[in-house]
Amino acid sequence: MKKLLPSLIAAVVAALALIALPAQAQPQDKVTLMLNWYLYSEHAPFFLGKERGFYADEGIDLEIQEGRGSGVTAQAVAAKSATFGYIDIGTMIKAAAKGAPLKSTGVLFQLSPMAAMGFTEKGIKTPKDIIGKIVATSPGDAVSQMWPLFLKINNIAADQVKIVSGDGQTKLNAVMTGQADLLLGSVMDQSVKLQDATGKPVTAIRFADSGINQINSGIVANKNLLTDNPDLVKRFMRASTRAAEAAEKSPEAAVDAMLKANPKVGVRETLIIGMKQSVALYHTTETAKQRPFRVSMKNVSDTLDLLVQYGGMDPATRGKPEDYVTLEFLPAE
Repeated sequence: MKKLLPSLIAAVVAALALIALPAQAQPQDKVTLMLNWYLYSEHAPFFLGKERGFYADEGIDLEIQEGRGSGVTAQAVAAKSATFGYIDIGTMIKAAAKGAPLKSTGVLFQLSPMAAMGFTEKGIKTPKDIIGKIVATSPGDAVSQMWPLFLKINNIAADQVKIVSGDGQTKLNAVMTGQADLLLGSVMDQSVKLQDATGKPVTAIRFADSGINQINSGIVANKNLLTDNPDLVKRFMRASTRAAEAAEKSPEAAVDAMLKANPKVGVRETLIIGMKQSVALYHTTETAKQRPFRVSMKNVSDTLDLLVQYGGMDPATRGKPEDYVTLEFLPAE
């Protein structure tokens, strides 16, 4: 009996030590988050969450991958080659309406980033200032689809504005070389690129300020994951909510975390400007006192209406907001 006692004590001590191991030492779920595009300001919160251990705290080993457009990322999540996607929710809705097994588990950009933007020195500050100007667009993209509505709401005739077309880089070049006065794009993306390239301040005229508010970036998952592993989804959204809250409090820290992981992403000062512009899109007046990602279903419904009227969505597939967005995996208020 005396010989067995030391070995018994050793076994108990070992068991207690195993129980006491921190969450980080336990086996973690490998999770891939595929972004909507190459890295820029709005992606910084995920790097901040990873750096501060928010995902590790939830038993998640997070890999963040760049994307090549919301449509491509949506396909990857639908095919289960990415665990989660961070994409334009309007793009996800149209894919889901056609049968893709996708659903959003939280909307981060509840105010639309769509804007017409150009150099501040041009003095273009209001929608009426756009009359007589040259605007660079990318035909078929989300912001160009809403452009006719923007003109209509602001009582601007289409022939009062000259349009030049091209891809994203062509639009930037057009404004930088003076071939266009403005471009259509996302306020936290192209405005930062213009400032990075030229050092000139940029003024943006946001569509949301004219009442055109289409929800934008958020988290999407395969519907099978929501039923097969709801606990993982809850843990991921809990960590992501903490990350977004931390970025709201310190946009600078979020940018620094992204630059630490990817030093060649961009210029710190302009990335911080873009991050602050991103944070400003996290809430509507209705959700101002709520945690990030907790979108109003009325906002989702209004977006569905815009997609049907201007975004090419078949009215027969509109459905209800709850068909496309769920809040059940978000942490409590």
